[in-house]
Amino acid sequence: ADCRNLRGTAAIVGVAESDEMGRLPHKSSLQLHMEATHNALADAGLKKGDVDAVFTSGRNMANDLPEYLGIRPRFVGGTQVGGCSFILHVEHAMAAINAGLCEVALITHGESGYSRIAMPAPRWGDDSTNNQFELPYGSSGPATGYGFLATRHMHEYGTTSEQLAEVAVATRKWAAMNPKAYVRDPITIDDVLRSRLICWPFHLLDCCLVTDGGGAAIVTSAERARDLHKKPVYVLGTGECVTHQMVSQMPSFTSWEAARVAGERAFRMSGLKHADIDVAEFYDAFTIVPMLALEELGFCK
Repeated sequence: ADCRNLRGTAAIVGVAESDEMGRLPHKSSLQLHMEATHNALADAGLKKGDVDAVFTSGRNMANDLPEYLGIRPRFVGGTQVGGCSFILHVEHAMAAINAGLCEVALITHGESGYSRIAMPAPRWGDDSTNNQFELPYGSSGPATGYGFLATRHMHEYGTTSEQLAEVAVATRKWAAMNPKAYVRDPITIDDVLRSRLICWPFHLLDCCLVTDGGGAAIVTSAERARDLHKKPVYVLGTGECVTHQMVSQMPSFTSWEAARVAGERAFRMSGLKHADIDVAEFYDAFTIVPMLALEELGFCK
């Protein structure tokens, strides 16, 4: 389907994080949602009563948030595909806005990832596909799954642990510039390689931090965005693709098909080329992921 007519029809008009991030045993996941929501609405110059759509994912359901806020949205979305759910929510909000189902969408996340305060049970119970078909063979969470990808990449292309460590070092350099970042001390490649092994080939510093925090974004129509006090950020291109849930069912450990297809769809909608891109930000749960993203999205071989 040709979605180029959606280009620029919606805009992000407010973004914010929770008041604090890190280890917050005094705050529940829902409180972190609410702090981010409050701050994002303030950033947009809007009130909670303006919100008529709510999108979220994770441990809190999409109807938890309107209840807490005391609002009754016309549209709710709870698409859950893990860490990139909220990127999908931007596309879904844009679609709902264009369909006339809503005008101001709140996308929010809050997670007491470290302290586990008021966090509902994990989604992977004993009867889940993961625990039935992968756990018996030694798979144990994301570090194992992403470890398969890194190991195969090393085998196919000669990728080294030192090269993986470069990603962690670069990421920490950016964190050092962010006053809200939980850990800001600089690290070296040797620091990464000397940190304890979690799941080969990942050392501790190859893995993302587990923290408490929240974030939110406000998406509205291009027309509504023009009336707000802040310069809007128009959504020019989006794309999504799903190929598997269990890593054992990934079509290829070295070809991240979902990223490639989603990227192609986003570029097609936007009408832009790689040379037009000044800033690229990739999911980085483990050091292999930005490397795969750079390759699959066409920024390098």
